[in-house]
Amino acid sequence: MTREKRKPLDLMDDIYTLAYWMTGSEASATELVNITYLNVTLDTHESEVYKTFRECYFNTFSHDNATCIPKPSCTPMEKLGTVLLKRDADIKLSVLLSAVSGLKHRSISNILGKPLDTIRVWLSAGRKSLAERTLSLEAPLLSGVSLKKEGN
Repeated sequence: MTREKRKPLDLMDDIYTLAYWMTGSEASATELVNITYLNVTLDTHESEVYKTFRECYFNTFSHDNATCIPKPSCTPMEKLGTVLLKRDADIKLSVLLSAVSGLKHRSISNILGKPLDTIRVWLSAGRKSLAERTLSLEAPLLSGVSLKKEGN
């Protein structure tokens, strides 16, 4: 069974969900969705919408986490830090594209521009990492609610 390709407007809920999980705030997610949709047309192919989303994320929000955007004045360690932040964001995005948007490994590989085997490894590692963070005993479930037992 082949999945019908969705139009950009059909993807808006998924794009917002991706944006929220990538940025961590409603305001930033809304801004990222708006920037993404300013850069696509009603006829833009589904994979191109996701590619545009990724590009807009890196152009708009990745600098919040990086101390130095790669340029000649950056030291090798600053460049490495930026590369690692981008890789971590791509790992997270690969998991979200699979979980939220239901994309297959090959589609994610195409969107991120990475080999299929890399995507498989990222999905496995990324799911484990997100699950560990989500289910951590230190992570609050709701405001004032924790999995920690009283007295521990």
